[in-house]
Amino acid sequence: MERVRDLSELPKAHLHLHFTGSMRPATVLELADKYGVHLPDALTDALTSGEPPKLRATDERGWFRFQRLYDAARSCLREPEDIRRLVREAAEEDLADGSGWLEIQVDPTSYAPRLGGLIPALEIILDAVETTSRETGLGMRVLVAANRMKHPLDARTLARLAVRYADRGVVGFGLSNDERRGMARDFDRAFHIAREGGLLSAPHGGELTGPASVRDCLDDLHATRIGHGVRAAEDPRLLKRLADRGVTCEVCPASNVALGVYEKPEDVPLRTLFEAGVPLALGADDPLLFGSRLAAQYEIARRTHGFTDAELAELARQSVRGSAAPRDVKERMLAGVDDWLAGPAVPDGAPRG
Repeated sequence: MERVRDLSELPKAHLHLHFTGSMRPATVLELADKYGVHLPDALTDALTSGEPPKLRATDERGWFRFQRLYDAARSCLREPEDIRRLVREAAEEDLADGSGWLEIQVDPTSYAPRLGGLIPALEIILDAVETTSRETGLGMRVLVAANRMKHPLDARTLARLAVRYADRGVVGFGLSNDERRGMARDFDRAFHIAREGGLLSAPHGGELTGPASVRDCLDDLHATRIGHGVRAAEDPRLLKRLADRGVTCEVCPASNVALGVYEKPEDVPLRTLFEAGVPLALGADDPLLFGSRLAAQYEIARRTHGFTDAELAELARQSVRGSAAPRDVKERMLAGVDDWLAGPAVPDGAPRG
């Protein structure tokens, strides 16, 4: 019987986790009841059964359905205490999965109407992250993300705000939502503002559309990380470019299958990316809707793609190197990865802990 190590004990960085999507199902149900929010039946069924909804977001109707479920969950966040609870629970889940560093992604405009405005919303989120990080020991920072579905001027406003709070825990600037709407170049000025302010550039690309989306993120937004990026596997030249430049792709295997980007877990091109030398950081994306968190993504790499413990350790190292963590945190986590790999393995399937 093969001997393997416990993936929940493998130190790793989590670089692709959306704010609302990080919530526990029980928390959404409790808050919905508290505030009298009517959740769509598909969302309620998914939250109570533990089975992710069938979303198939590769067409616009499917993406709209995904966004409708997401917006319904977001509407349950109404008070600062809800934000604090979300951040605390996200940290607890990450710690249980072996994460030592979490960069949680948020568009504060989504929460501003209920939290007193854009600046108060971001300050509430940052205060919650700072407090939770201090109390739990998990390194936590924030990546502010603009929305492709909104006007590029809104993105510039967010970029300026993100830079303003760079000393309060904001480490990066992103661009999310449907890649089929809003060209990357339309947001180049916002990303220029963010980069000039010292923030890393981490737009989504190469998920719902092909390699051209990744190239646009590199050419127009000067991305240092790519949210998803899996469709780069379709272009060998692009793979080489990502590898040569050391651009980390935040790959979310469970999300890719749940949204219909790939039909089956084995279709996700983890091996292709890894063997091409593209740095990877596995992420859970939106575990609320996709049903699995961080360690489960490493389990997919092990079970479905045949990654050995040595290769899984290298994936963890790549996630740490691609993060915005301070040098001492990176060094400590990388040493922890080495310790994990040097430690004892147990027969696969045997009880651990």
